[in-house]
Amino acid sequence: MERQMVMQDQMRERQMAMQVAWSREFLKYYGTFFALTTVGLTVGAIKRRNPFLLAPIVPLGFTMAYNVDSAYGTLIYRVRGEAESIMTSDHDRLDLPHGTPTFESIEKARRARSSLASFLEK
Repeated sequence: MERQMVMQDQMRERQMAMQVAWSREFLKYYGTFFALTTVGLTVGAIKRRNPFLLAPIVPLGFTMAYNVDSAYGTLIYRVRGEAESIMTSDHDRLDLPHGTPTFESIEKARRARSSLASFLEK
């Protein structure tokens, strides 16, 4: 039972590290998109007084760049590297609230649930 709990905890840590890394990577793309869109809209508004001319090109271009990077680029390697970095340097982000479940805490929850179920049946 203890080995299974340790294994599940390690798998959870790896999954969470991947999610955090994915969010960080997405933020880089979104930040670049936001900055360029802001500049483009500002220049377009000043020059042509019609900022909607560049609006469709910029998000589509970034969407294409992201998809190409995801399919053929090094995105997955960067995400995996970030996940490994999180697991080594930001390990405190991976801790569970109330710590790792123990046999006693699982049994306490199971007993509470079974006593509640027997009470509801009466």
